[in-house]
Amino acid sequence: MSHERISVRRRDLPDLDACVRVLAEVHESDGYPVNWPEDPAGWLAPPESSESPAAWVALLDGRIAGHVCLSPARPGDTAPEHWSSRTGLSPADTAVVSRLFVSPKARGHGIGALLLTETVRDARERGLHPVLDVVTSDRSATALYERQGWTLLATGEQRWGPDQTVQVHCYAAPAAPAS
Repeated sequence: MSHERISVRRRDLPDLDACVRVLAEVHESDGYPVNWPEDPAGWLAPPESSESPAAWVALLDGRIAGHVCLSPARPGDTAPEHWSSRTGLSPADTAVVSRLFVSPKARGHGIGALLLTETVRDARERGLHPVLDVVTSDRSATALYERQGWTLLATGEQRWGPDQTVQVHCYAAPAAPAS
């Protein structure tokens, strides 16, 4: 029987160094992110603005083991656009789940699902519908989203810069339970 304690809380500025270390483990193990950022801490926590994301960390026995962000939809984000075309609502009514990763050493404890649940709860409290996109080659992430009941909206290309286009799956969180 496992005695490990798992918790999820808002990410604080002092957490960034540990988050970058876990991200480096994930990049080495899984190739996520596809392109290693020049400034990994800045990639996880862009400079403060009104568009700054909400972020959470998961702790396993008091050590950071996972991370996730929730951001407003931005022009060119494919998942909000697909959700909008399917629902007839504005892409501004979505929140984008991103930067979700779990340390390879901490997998199998449900940490990814806990982080996803927290972002969905937060988005719904704000009156927004959570969406995300994931590169098609990331089968473990895709499996997580589908186990959690997320709906595949579309698969298509997304431009990641002047010289790079990637194939992504776009997902939407399950509908909120009726209250």
